[in-house]
Amino acid sequence: MDSSDDSLQQKVPDPQPGKAVMEPKVQLERRQQLERAIRENHGNVDQFLELGRLYRDEHRPLEAKRVLAQAAKIFPDNDDVQWQLEEAILARSLQQFREANDLASRVNSAEADEELVRSQRDWIRQRIEICTARLKRDASLKHLCVILSEAHFDAGDFQNAIDAVQPALSCDDYSPQAFLMRARSELALGESESALKSLRLCALRREIIAPPKIRLAALRLLCDTARTLGLTATLKHYEKALHDVQSELQSDTAGS
Repeated sequence: MDSSDDSLQQKVPDPQPGKAVMEPKVQLERRQQLERAIRENHGNVDQFLELGRLYRDEHRPLEAKRVLAQAAKIFPDNDDVQWQLEEAILARSLQQFREANDLASRVNSAEADEELVRSQRDWIRQRIEICTARLKRDASLKHLCVILSEAHFDAGDFQNAIDAVQPALSCDDYSPQAFLMRARSELALGESESALKSLRLCALRREIIAPPKIRLAALRLLCDTARTLGLTATLKHYEKALHDVQSELQSDTAGS
């Protein structure tokens, strides 16, 4: 699993877009003011949310989680508190996974490997639980279906990965990613012919053109699968499409 996969958190819009970053000293003073206000009079919901954001800005998700868990007890029906608490939980889990991954890459020990496995399982579990809870609250968040599917895939639960991504297949904005996830899961289950169909729907539809990197991944899998199945004629078609996407990406890179 890619330890940089924090796409779930990246889907959350900035609660204060365009907000200037505080100077460290000013941020520290503001954080201390908020901690004092909360300690003395339990604070209001905006103070909790601001304090949680400040801790997140400082890459201290454990402290953010503490503050927002306290807020959730005082304001149990506040949607913003619940959302930001979930973000803090995810950030802390991802932080632990990355730290364990870094340690395991530097230290050859059974303990480091065990911690990596534990933190990886926790990162998978948190994504599954939080995506499921958010979709239960709001089924329109179709991008979470893709992320939920990725988490099930990382857990080796390929049929649940297919089931989870189903609602996103009919959503134009996310269907390319959704079909790619379905194809990866079908390949993992040995369902090559079904995977070919999913990959074609991801990479070759004229009405919905997938982003170049998504098309590239799908076309590579199409070529590999067609080669494995001995589909010589269609393999040439897929290889040409793959070459075109690679050229497109090279041109974009050169232009930037």
